[in-house]
Amino acid sequence: MVDLRRRQFITLIGGTVGAWPLTARAQRPFMVPAASRPVIGYLAVAASASVLRSATALALISALRDQGYSEGRDIDIIYRFADGFFDRLPALAEELVRLRPDAILAPATIAAQAARAATTTIPIVCPLLDNPVRLGLVASDSRPGGNVTGLLRHVEGLGGKHVELARELIPGMSRIGLLANVASAETTPRRDVEVAAAKSGMSVVLVEVAAPNDLDAAFQKFAHERTQAVIVLHDSLFFSERRRIMTLAAAGRLPTIWTTREFAEDGGLITYGLDEGDSFRRAAGYLVKILRGAKAGDLPIELPVKFELVINLKTAKALGIDVPPTILARADEVIE
Repeated sequence: MVDLRRRQFITLIGGTVGAWPLTARAQRPFMVPAASRPVIGYLAVAASASVLRSATALALISALRDQGYSEGRDIDIIYRFADGFFDRLPALAEELVRLRPDAILAPATIAAQAARAATTTIPIVCPLLDNPVRLGLVASDSRPGGNVTGLLRHVEGLGGKHVELARELIPGMSRIGLLANVASAETTPRRDVEVAAAKSGMSVVLVEVAAPNDLDAAFQKFAHERTQAVIVLHDSLFFSERRRIMTLAAAGRLPTIWTTREFAEDGGLITYGLDEGDSFRRAAGYLVKILRGAKAGDLPIELPVKFELVINLKTAKALGIDVPPTILARADEVIE
């Protein structure tokens, strides 16, 4: 059963990003947005604490403010959090739709699917879209045609880059773990890893999970299969549970390779992937255009343009890994 406190109407109010008392705001569930202000719904797969403190949320709110839409003054934002449980999304999406927001921000594809199932009229913006054409969310990338638009998340070959990084970090690696969500709409990253590993003569230990409670067993299997590192595929469930994953990885002394910087900041060894903050900043531009009268179906879906490599040297030291100078030289940020 969904925690009722999570399902109450949460509105963030405030001034500048630097002054956000995020936790306090998230605990003010009964506030109703002003009737005179536009409303943006935010349908999150992850838990509230994970979302509200994230760099992506900060980037979105900052970009909206820079374009003349400060929350609590020019717009209101209402949230629904699934706490990592995908099966909660349909009911949460329906709740948002009943509140009749002017637009919905769905950070991940599965959230966009849930929102699209709940409404064909309210515009939906997704900054991390996977296969929107194949999934029937849009007619085409250039002319979406319906009520969904946004930015693509995956670029071909990213999984191969993760395999290359693993080989550089651990010379002679022969077995690499791959953590995936069984419900993920995007299978290309998994194939990228498997193909790159096969070319490098490595075997892949694939472990799929469906809920947060599956993570302990997943890392037990990685240990049993004697994997030497684990690639964690991009997923909202894993983002929400990243600190728990870090604890499990540290206990098994397993180096982890991720896609977004928050994982390195929270103890992951290395991350390489798109700059999600940039994608959320660009998503704010979509929302502003929609609030000013544009139709989502007329706004083309765009590709990510910024990528970043982040290394946590504290974690490397704890694992006894000497990060090669070749990787350090390419890093956008090194956490010491």
